[in-house]
Amino acid sequence: MREATVTRTTAETEISVTVALDGTGKSDCQTGVGFFDHMLDQLARHSLIDLTVRAKGDLHIDDHHTVEDVGIALGQALTKALGDKRGIRRYGHFRLAMDDAQIATALDLSARPYLIWTVDMPSPRIGTFDTELVREFFQALSTHGGITLHVDKLHGFNSHHIAEATFKSVARALRQAVEQDPRLGDALPSTKGAL
Repeated sequence: MREATVTRTTAETEISVTVALDGTGKSDCQTGVGFFDHMLDQLARHSLIDLTVRAKGDLHIDDHHTVEDVGIALGQALTKALGDKRGIRRYGHFRLAMDDAQIATALDLSARPYLIWTVDMPSPRIGTFDTELVREFFQALSTHGGITLHVDKLHGFNSHHIAEATFKSVARALRQAVEQDPRLGDALPSTKGAL
């Protein structure tokens, strides 16, 4: 089974993340940050990766450490669950429309983290959630998941729609990339012989 659990404890947060790559998109996410929990639910649902997150963070300061550290732990859990990456598709891309927002994602599970991000948010907050944290989450996920991740906003004026379309678009691209390729068998999707 392609599953993994990662725990991360710092002076700022206590995080536990469990993923099952061959799941059905079930999620149970409790971070103390309501909007972020909603986005993690979308990530699970649209990637078909079962996801459980427990996070206790210094929310009396702000949401930053909690959101970033969940991204770190999730990236590490994905890497652990993928193992040596034999037989996976490796690449994924998805262009997703949600009302006024349209987001294009392309990614490579290359073990070479790199983030291209052209997603501007018109408003600084969605409810009490700092919209800058959307990028912070994906930066942490990319870095600690070894993911080359390109996310581009093509359209959008509603920050809630833009953020949600971003999580869904990345999820759909991730779903493609982690899937087993029946034509590949047990081979690595790389001419280098390692990922």
